[in-house]
Amino acid sequence: MGAVGKKRNVVGVWLGLPLITLGIYTYVWWYKINNELRQYDQRIVVNPALSVLAFIPGAALCGVPMFVSIYKTGERIRKAQIAAGLPGTCNPVVGLLLGFVFGLYSLYYQGELNKVWDCYPGAPVGSPVQLAA
Repeated sequence: MGAVGKKRNVVGVWLGLPLITLGIYTYVWWYKINNELRQYDQRIVVNPALSVLAFIPGAALCGVPMFVSIYKTGERIRKAQIAAGLPGTCNPVVGLLLGFVFGLYSLYYQGELNKVWDCYPGAPVGSPVQLAA
């Protein structure tokens, strides 16, 4: 059993809300999606707070922890897709490369994550669902 996460607008996640909040929303979104992945499938092991911390002080350390977090989150999204009975189309390498291009990883990852939540039309956020795999 798992819990449904929130489907979000990809452009809002990538550009709109980060601009309005002066970048703070990016950290909030990163925490939320990692937490949703953990609640969706108990086999996905992640500490959402640690994922965010990889961004903040990690950026000061040449970005290495941040890029590891981006890659690992891509792997988690792919696992969630498979658990939903979908093909694992999320590619963490693509997400990592998009991290170097205007932060497009957030647009890509939210789009891939939305595919999982689309498998449960009409299910409210947090409602229990049966996993396929």
